[in-house]
Amino acid sequence: MKKKTKGLWIAWLLVLPVVIVRAFTTLYPIIMTFINSTYDMSLLKGNNFQFIGLGNYLRIFEDQKLLSSIGFTVKFTVVSMFFHLVLGVILALMLNMKIKGKKFLRTIVLIPWAMPMVVAGLAARWAFNDQYGLINDLIRRFVPNFHYDWLVHANSAQGAVIAVDLWKDLPFFAILVLAALQFLSADIYEAAKIDGAGPVRAFFSITLPNIMKTILSLSIFFTMWRLTSFDLVYAMTSGGPGDSTSLLAYRIMQEAFTNLNLGYASAIAVCLFIVMTILSFIQLRAIKKFD
Repeated sequence: MKKKTKGLWIAWLLVLPVVIVRAFTTLYPIIMTFINSTYDMSLLKGNNFQFIGLGNYLRIFEDQKLLSSIGFTVKFTVVSMFFHLVLGVILALMLNMKIKGKKFLRTIVLIPWAMPMVVAGLAARWAFNDQYGLINDLIRRFVPNFHYDWLVHANSAQGAVIAVDLWKDLPFFAILVLAALQFLSADIYEAAKIDGAGPVRAFFSITLPNIMKTILSLSIFFTMWRLTSFDLVYAMTSGGPGDSTSLLAYRIMQEAFTNLNLGYASAIAVCLFIVMTILSFIQLRAIKKFD
């Protein structure tokens, strides 16, 4: 018993440096962000930072640009995740079908995900160009003399950003769902087929319940990635036209590095952190129901 206890203490001593470093690099930025959010830290005013308490947080409700960013962030996250869940499962089912060349097809599908988001955003900026873009060129083959500058109008620019986000990350989501499908035994489907269950009934009674926990787990990470996304907007639209495609994370970056207002940027980051924590808690509670 003493040897076992001694060995446990040695194990803790060996991992303690890593635990300390990891705790410091994780907790210190969070604590400092909370502290900075209570100060007026506009570098344009000099280094005389003043404590203003909840002043930065109250400013959020008066900042129309930020409220616009919050609105698009909600729309971007909800719409993107809806299509990730629906189209991701459909694509995973297609990739799981017994067809020739499915391994090659799975590899091809992952190509968009392997592309850096900034590169995808820059390519999309050209693709949606009215004169030289791939999108309008394809449309003109069916509708001659078609002209529309997608990234100049607010609604179409928002739709374009969401579409590129789906094109980029949907394959990865589908591949992860496909991994869950691999664990489902074919015997279950054979038994269901003997009992008279068709493909639709088998999907809702066998496939979906068995992969639901995986889908919910993935939805946590993909939702967090949507909420903290800024590189696509940075490369594709720069938040325009106006502020119609400015995501919340992009607004934080602008406040911190363009407006040099670290206190206000910290307050927005704290609010985003709280929202992400609440959403994660809700989704984790939902996952426990499938245990």
